[in-house]
Amino acid sequence: MPPELTAALALCRNLPSPPGIALRIIELAQDPETDLTAAADVIAIDMALSARMLRIANSPLYASRRRIENLGQALTMLGLNATVSLALGFTVTQDLVSPGQGQDARARAWRRSILSALAASLLGQARGLRKAEELMLAGLLQDVGVLVLAQSEPERYLPLLRQARDNDDLIALEREHLACTHAEVGAWMAEQWDLPRYLVEAIARSESPAAAEDNFQACVALSGAVADIWLSADADAAREHALQLVNETLKLDSAQFDQVLARIGEALPEISALFETTLISPARVQQLIDHAQELATLRNLREIQDAGLARQRADDFEARANRLAEQAHRDALTGVLNRRQLETVLEQEFLRATRHGWPLSVAFIDLDDFKKINDAHGHLLGDQVLREFATKLQEHLRNSDTVARFGGEEFIALLPNTTEGVALEVVRRVLASIVSTPMAEVADGPLFVTFSAGVATQGGYERFADVQDLLKAADDVLYRSKNLGRNRVIARSPGTATA
Repeated sequence: MPPELTAALALCRNLPSPPGIALRIIELAQDPETDLTAAADVIAIDMALSARMLRIANSPLYASRRRIENLGQALTMLGLNATVSLALGFTVTQDLVSPGQGQDARARAWRRSILSALAASLLGQARGLRKAEELMLAGLLQDVGVLVLAQSEPERYLPLLRQARDNDDLIALEREHLACTHAEVGAWMAEQWDLPRYLVEAIARSESPAAAEDNFQACVALSGAVADIWLSADADAAREHALQLVNETLKLDSAQFDQVLARIGEALPEISALFETTLISPARVQQLIDHAQELATLRNLREIQDAGLARQRADDFEARANRLAEQAHRDALTGVLNRRQLETVLEQEFLRATRHGWPLSVAFIDLDDFKKINDAHGHLLGDQVLREFATKLQEHLRNSDTVARFGGEEFIALLPNTTEGVALEVVRRVLASIVSTPMAEVADGPLFVTFSAGVATQGGYERFADVQDLLKAADDVLYRSKNLGRNRVIARSPGTATA
């Protein structure tokens, strides 16, 4: 960048800066000791960002077999790396795309950025790179220099932005009038914002695929040319240009490139909603995508006979692996969490509750006189009672609650963000339902059971040093409940009435 432009930008009062939440996330990205809990604490501050992270976790981009219902689940599913990268993408450009002067030109540049983000990620996948979120973030920010110049130098830059026929024309105009390109400005701005080094370097080389030092930078540098297929008046010419660059740099052939285009087209509705921007496929682009999908279908039909058996074996192996992984976390008899997995979940919820000051209630539940059932009817019927009881217990609790078998006829119900009084009423309602619901059929008729339970809560009346102290407190109350005559639920707090 020429010194005079650097000085002008440095002294510019209108120079954009990331919002506070983005600065916090930038700090996380730079901290090698950042963990998922710290990221969750920062993201939870911003309700709009939290909603976006929850939405993307439930989107087809991160397809999950179960509905993600809260931020903690969303970030756990995404993982730390994806969480920080996606959160940066959602926040760092926030002020650059807000309404203002030159909104039409800036909106077009922003659409190109979003398309580039998607293109960079999918080019990387086609090339076998496992950095989808970093590629998406780098693609999104590669044209940040355009947005910075449009906001900080509107009188000088907006006419150039409107005059340029395409991106190559814009680069030529920038060199003529500014003696630099928006890629250089974007890299300088990224350094001022203290963004991670890989982003600075990717932005700096985003207009020179030949200068890319690795495939990551090459995917970012090529993503703009792919995005232009959707924005150019001549989609066919833009496709041929992008294909030539992609083939020369990434060695992807026409069929592979068409698959990338098809996947971009499929993802447009979801990415548009996530960034609250309208992105559509013009008629000619849609024709190109449809043609690519038709060719892909024909290729798949020719290959399916040979690949069918291998795919079936792979699917069977994956399903078997998934079942084994799930079984490792589940109690073999009842299907609820086993004790080992309970300890993991309890540690996570205890840490989250302590950090945020939320209540965390634990109910320790023991079926009354269960040994008599085994003695009178046999262990097989006893197992049936345990299975039915676990099922009914889960049905009475929320999806966010956790049920686990602690051992024998003992169960744990974990109720996050629930006060002791509320937890007490919930478990009492469960007891009232259980005592009137048959757990099995025997010769004498339906078999009913009762249980005793003790409730202890982290937060409110008392705070525990660790999860073991919390569990012991609930266990102590359970034994008090047993000593009072069974078939009742009581809480640890003084003065709690028995039921």
